[in-house]
Amino acid sequence: MDVIEAHAERLPPTDERWVPGPRSRDVLERGLLEAKVAGPAAHPLDNVRGNIQKLLDGDPDKQFGMSFVAGAFGFAAVLDLVAAAAGKPIDHEGRLGEVWIEPSAVLDACEAMGERLVLAAERGESVVIATGHPTGLALLYMEIGRLLVANGAKVLRPADGLTWRDEGSSHLRQIRYLDGVAMLTDRASAKHTHAPDAMRRMLEEVVPDLVVGDHGFAGAAIEAGGDTVSVADVNDPALIVANAIGRAGAVLVMDDNVSPEGYWPCFQAIVSRFDRKGLVARA
Repeated sequence: MDVIEAHAERLPPTDERWVPGPRSRDVLERGLLEAKVAGPAAHPLDNVRGNIQKLLDGDPDKQFGMSFVAGAFGFAAVLDLVAAAAGKPIDHEGRLGEVWIEPSAVLDACEAMGERLVLAAERGESVVIATGHPTGLALLYMEIGRLLVANGAKVLRPADGLTWRDEGSSHLRQIRYLDGVAMLTDRASAKHTHAPDAMRRMLEEVVPDLVVGDHGFAGAAIEAGGDTVSVADVNDPALIVANAIGRAGAVLVMDDNVSPEGYWPCFQAIVSRFDRKGLVARA
């Protein structure tokens, strides 16, 4: 298993917005709205409601590998949890229309995530970073990894290159890393996935102090009793439910699949927690 050290070669930041530095909250909120990380969600209310019902019905695709989320709350309670995480109430009688993600709620969640990441750095913890949305979240996660390593944490690469076939299928699956971020591939392309399988295999090799992730990568870690901070979209309620019952750490609710460069306000809000502690911005 590889461990990323502070001196390892890394990709440069995408542009000056990703260079750590003070940004006003208004600037960050505008950035989130411009990139469509916040504002009108890409998933409308009927989709959000439908996925909540699928979760309650025990759909494995919506459970993200967590056995306890389906029966934790009723429909109305889960809808309210999603609304609270997104920062704006959702009308229980509504069936169609938009769901709004409040930019201030995104920044609050980023800061909460940042506080846990600061603790990981101060303790020198081992961290696994993984995404089921590689076309959206990989850049943000790579920058988080750099930040952690620069401040004393260890970013691990368990099961790097591990290859298997899906049960009952001829499809190959492989775990690969991009600058310390794990993702599921078919050995040719990075895949969007809700499945917990890859993280389960990773956890057979290592038990990290913290997992930073989303979808089934986060869900499998939570199911195993691990400490997590995670990202969820408004139509993926499982991680929000896990947080509400105390099984998951901070959950950042936002659009999880916009252009990768659009998440720079999230990174700056996370960095601000490191700045408050007088920690270095990057390696």
